[in-house]
This record gives sequence, structure tokens and C-alpha cells, in this order.
Amino acid sequence: MPALWIAHVTVTDAEAYGRYAELAGPAIARHGGAFIARGGRFVQLEGRERPRNVVARFPSVEAAVACYESPDYQAALDHARGASERELMVVEISE
Repeated sequence: MPALWIAHVTVTDAEAYGRYAELAGPAIARHGGAFIARGGRFVQLEGRERPRNVVARFPSVEAAVACYESPDYQAALDHARGASERELMVVEISE
């Protein structure tokens, strides 16, 4: 079943986070991910607000987790560590 990769992010170092974004997009695409939303307008109804919200669709939970654990995504993630506060989850789509 398809899955969504959902990230809620507060960027604290725009330059370093920009390097993350340059590398993360291609890594996500190589693992079958496609962006549905990146940034954009949102309305926070409950919980902690983060100004950047990203959603990518993957073929499966396993594909999304494999992407996260891959060397190419981990190399990208090195730039986000210390440059952002974030939560990331993968949720299976019930179709």
C-alpha cells in the first residue's frame, strides 16, 4: 500500500538547510518518492506549529523507510541536523 512521508520543520539555519533540500529531493525521487506538498499555505488546528510542512508519496512504508535509511538521504540529512527542528513520520495510506 502507498504511504506518505510527512515532515513538520522549523528551519534554524537556512543556508545549511538549503544544502539538505538540494540533496534530499533527488534522494527521495530515487527511492520512488514524489512530493505532494512542500511549504505552502497551511492552517494549524492542533498541536505544535512548524512553518514548513512537506508531504511525499511513496509506493509503500518500506520504500519510505528504505529511503530514510539510505546513504544518499543520510548524507542529505547531515545538513539538516543542527539546521532545523523537525518531526518526520511515515503513514500508510488506506485506500
